[in-house]
Amino acid sequence: MAGEERALAVLLRALQGLAPKDFQEFKTKLSDVHVEGGWNIPKDSLVKAAHPCALAHCMGENYSEDAAMDIAIGLFEEMNQRDLAEKLLDEKVKEYTRKYREHVVREFLRYKEVNSCLGENLSISSRYTDLTIARKPRSKHGGEHEAVGASRGCADAGNRPATVTAQTLFKPDRDGQTPQVVVLVGAPGMGKTMTVRKVMVEWVEGTLYTQFDYVFCIDCKDIAFTKEASVADLVSKCCPHRRTPSGKILDDQKKILFIFDGFEALGFSLVQPEVELSSDPREVKPLETTLMSLLKKAVLPESSLLITTRPMALQSLGQCLEGEYYAEILGFSAAMREEYFHRYFENDNKADVAFRFARGNKILYSLCVIPVMSWTVCTILEQELYKKKNLVECSKATTWMSVFYLSRLMKCRGRDNPQDLQRFLRKLCSLAADGVWKHKVLFEEKEIKDRGLDQPDLLPLFLNEEISKKGVDHENIYSFTHLHLQEFYAAMFYVLEDDEEMVGNSGALAKDVNMLLESYSKSRKDLNLTVRFLFGLISQKSIEYVDKIIGCRISPQAREDMLRWLQGRHRGISHPSQALKVSELDTFHFLFEMNEKSFAQSALGHFTDIDLQDIKLTLYDQMALSFCIRQWAGLGCVTLRGCSFRQQDPGKELATSVPR
Repeated sequence: MAGEERALAVLLRALQGLAPKDFQEFKTKLSDVHVEGGWNIPKDSLVKAAHPCALAHCMGENYSEDAAMDIAIGLFEEMNQRDLAEKLLDEKVKEYTRKYREHVVREFLRYKEVNSCLGENLSISSRYTDLTIARKPRSKHGGEHEAVGASRGCADAGNRPATVTAQTLFKPDRDGQTPQVVVLVGAPGMGKTMTVRKVMVEWVEGTLYTQFDYVFCIDCKDIAFTKEASVADLVSKCCPHRRTPSGKILDDQKKILFIFDGFEALGFSLVQPEVELSSDPREVKPLETTLMSLLKKAVLPESSLLITTRPMALQSLGQCLEGEYYAEILGFSAAMREEYFHRYFENDNKADVAFRFARGNKILYSLCVIPVMSWTVCTILEQELYKKKNLVECSKATTWMSVFYLSRLMKCRGRDNPQDLQRFLRKLCSLAADGVWKHKVLFEEKEIKDRGLDQPDLLPLFLNEEISKKGVDHENIYSFTHLHLQEFYAAMFYVLEDDEEMVGNSGALAKDVNMLLESYSKSRKDLNLTVRFLFGLISQKSIEYVDKIIGCRISPQAREDMLRWLQGRHRGISHPSQALKVSELDTFHFLFEMNEKSFAQSALGHFTDIDLQDIKLTLYDQMALSFCIRQWAGLGCVTLRGCSFRQQDPGKELATSVPR
């Protein structure tokens, strides 16, 4: 209401600035105005409005604030009263700017998480944790683009790229060049959208990005089905409840930042003849043409662009951008993982307990480099702490958290045919298993196509795409988001029941759990994590969850084979006259990962002793031992020769429960 009063006050001053003759001309022209979807001011009302104050009130009564200002500006321009029109336009821009900032605050300052309570919104400022973002060198005009899309390239210590933060994406580089176009690359769950939110919040709060008068954020999913639009139309979508004075706003190009979040959702080829590009921000063109005009700087060439995308869209983007900088999100550093836990829990005691639990599990801690995995771990541990107040007996092992993470990825495509998703998952797991057997983490495009995985809606959820350094004529390379996730999917390959299509595939990897277990026992110790995931997947809880949420069945035969393997693996070590001993620590890891009391009792029932030598027992080792010993009725002797119990923090007592 205050804004409307301000606008009408400015309108009144403009009307008061008219000479009597011009005032009458304005009224005459106003009587002929027709507002689309509205009505004219009644003639008798105009007759009664004999002075500027009455006319301004009359216009406010019959038109919206936007319509009243637009009509007055148009009439003043017809009357060649350009100074008055300019004053009204300036006020309209001021009011739009105020309203737009209010809109940004509503849209971006707070957000709703998947697991938050009804009506509970979280603050970006309190939750956002800085990510490790590597900035690649500026691309050369018309040249080949540096490969982007796989974090191992960014982690190369021999040629470590500069790192930036959400706050410094548009800071000058080492050569003093200020980026005008930044492409922020990251796999699903790496924090691209949260980073965009952070940029918007920093801008609207005036703490950073003050070089821009306007930052327009366009969610590409929201415009994916738009057939035609102008740049002005795209700007209008950013504040849908206001008429946008786009002409005035877009005039000062250097002061504008466009953000396109999730560019891969558009699915465009981005190949447009130069002659079809537009230089007019108000010209309506096919959406693809309008976007190409922005990317190629045919329109608003001095504006800045921030584009977030999964690696899959890089190749097409690289062909239409010039002088762009690439920044790749690598995830959380060790320090930022701990900070995220504290931001999530908002309680230092709970955060410390949860973080120490996660850090005590080397595999789980490694996966927490992925922001969405850190969120998954915190979500599950929060539920455990709510139920039990401690994590000493936490049954949520690495496998369970990975299954939960997978279910979140699958829900991203929840509207798709479930059978298609399940078939895709089986093929993906086959690729992962083949790679684990062959010590292979990079996969060529031909392998992806041969396995039927070249599905643009699904593939980017699971695999990073690395653009070839050698140009568009060379195939791209793919890798799993994290090596441990590849090992998780490899384990799924061995326990998921096949559908008819997979059964008939003669070229598929042999699905033989016993061969995997024997290879691990004899020589392939690198298969340890895959085997650990196997045990986690055959727990009754995992079987039920995978069936219900993901829609795939886990083979009961695998469970029987693995129990038989555990019962027999230590027999050859013990002499016939001696007690049967468990002398491999990993046995306890496997049973703890599964966390099923009856299975542990069956597996350990034939043994009587524990005999471990020269091991520094971590918190995770201690928890695994504790779980197994409690289920082991026939345990007679525990021998720990040369073993030590390692605390998580040297010199500190490790807390595993929240103080009451």
